[in-house]
Amino acid sequence: MQLFTLSTDSTCDLYHDFLAENDIPCAPLTFTLIEKDGKMTEYYDDFREYGEYVDFYNKLRSGVTSKTAMLNYDAHVKHFTMLAQRGAKDVLHFTISGGLARTHEVAEQAAAEVKREYPELNVVVADPLTATVGQGALVRLALKCRNEGKSVQEAYDYVMKMRQHIQHYIIADDLNYLYRGGRLSALSAAVGGVLNVKPVISFDKEGKLFTLDKVRGTKKAISYIKQKMEKDKFLEPKAVFIVHTDNEPAANELADYVRERFGIEPYVSIMGPVIGTHVGPNAFALGYLSVHERNEI
Repeated sequence: MQLFTLSTDSTCDLYHDFLAENDIPCAPLTFTLIEKDGKMTEYYDDFREYGEYVDFYNKLRSGVTSKTAMLNYDAHVKHFTMLAQRGAKDVLHFTISGGLARTHEVAEQAAAEVKREYPELNVVVADPLTATVGQGALVRLALKCRNEGKSVQEAYDYVMKMRQHIQHYIIADDLNYLYRGGRLSALSAAVGGVLNVKPVISFDKEGKLFTLDKVRGTKKAISYIKQKMEKDKFLEPKAVFIVHTDNEPAANELADYVRERFGIEPYVSIMGPVIGTHVGPNAFALGYLSVHERNEI
């Protein structure tokens, strides 16, 4: 018997089938594609097929621009109302990092609004201080807690303890995407493009993105990640998460290394369009649970 309902927004970058099979309702964000002729079309971040992800990144490569928006108050009210109407009582809901958007606050306000009409609804909002594979990793940990019969408070306490133990290594291919998102200066983006510099991006302890280091070229970026992992120790449960923006060669090279070196089968997936908008095509990232806290190795 499930003691609580597990819920998330789509920035967790977990596949639709996984969410459906494990009864994890997902509130999708939206993104808007802007064609070269100025035509704008809004879509939900709820891809069902792998090819949809690839098509998205090919559109970016062709010069189509993508813009995203925070999951707003009304969308949260709609989502929590749906949960209440289907009989949910205790809910553990994950948002994108509070260091990237104020979604956590908006979710709490919306939950309070819905509770006025459905007094039995108790929504606990978890700020993962991360996104994409990091957020997805915490959702998986919460799922494990639920399957073990833990309460919503026990699951929340556990993931809040574990969130600072996720190490992140994100490698962007085109720095202009980060520049458009306000993460890099125009000069840094231009110089990086000329010199083939790959910034190694991570999340700090407040859930904000920062440049951990810079390397030249994809091969050195992959070597950098391997060197970091060699110096570290995994924290139970052993899990490694690899995500990419239509860069299977880099993702597969990292996955093969993890299997051969550590005997761990990593979770490999393609990134959704919301986070993918801000890192661009050909990026890749790896995350795992470490005995150390973030960026302490």
